[in-house]
Amino acid sequence: MPTVGLIQSSVSLTASAKLTILAAKERAIENINIAIAGAGRMGKAVAESIEQDSAFGLIGTWRRGGDIEALVGAADVVVDFSMPDGTEVVVEAAVKYKKPLVCGVSGLSDKQMAKLDAAGSQIALVFDRNMSLGIAVLERTVRNAAATLGRDFAVTISETHHVHKKDAPSGTALKLGEAIASSRGESGTGQIQFEVERRGEVPGDHEVVMSSATERLSFTHSVTTRRVFALGALRAAQWLVGQPPGLYSMQDVLFGKR
Repeated sequence: MPTVGLIQSSVSLTASAKLTILAAKERAIENINIAIAGAGRMGKAVAESIEQDSAFGLIGTWRRGGDIEALVGAADVVVDFSMPDGTEVVVEAAVKYKKPLVCGVSGLSDKQMAKLDAAGSQIALVFDRNMSLGIAVLERTVRNAAATLGRDFAVTISETHHVHKKDAPSGTALKLGEAIASSRGESGTGQIQFEVERRGEVPGDHEVVMSSATERLSFTHSVTTRRVFALGALRAAQWLVGQPPGLYSMQDVLFGKR
């Protein structure tokens, strides 16, 4: 009888050890190694956010002229906040090494967008001109509101950013306008008025106003720190792991593939 008891105890310890090993493996899978492209404000914000979250590890940050292939090859996911010409290099490396890519670069040309579209047939890729979770919710909200209210309501989109921002209107303002125009069956944003302001170090304020002769409806979103975009990019990176090839957006990350 004592022998049986010893055998049972031994089996119990072995099972416990196996569970510990499995848990360790699961934690290792959850730790996503990120390569950052772009050493500007957003690249630094992403790096700082990674340091504060044990779910991620930082492989390194790529600057133009550096070895992009070494970083991409060692990463689980690539996060790109470089410049439009840098994005072309990043996309080529991500496709070569079959690595998921999160791209938050605005101001891309039609040719550069076509390269992203093509890359989406080979790798899982999230592209969005604004990685904020709040903006994703705002886009969905104004799309639904515009579809319901119709063309009787005039639309004005106002945006304010820091003096260093080069593109105007902002990529976010444009994508909000495109969402509204699409929901109203319009082929472009020609019926939407854009207002732009550049001052100080404002990270990003957006307001969408829909007005008729009898009422006015407004939607606003304000950013207090660039870290909001970094956190959104990392959430997208987590979501991308295991996704099939495709060109996705933050709408897909939050609400599922449409």
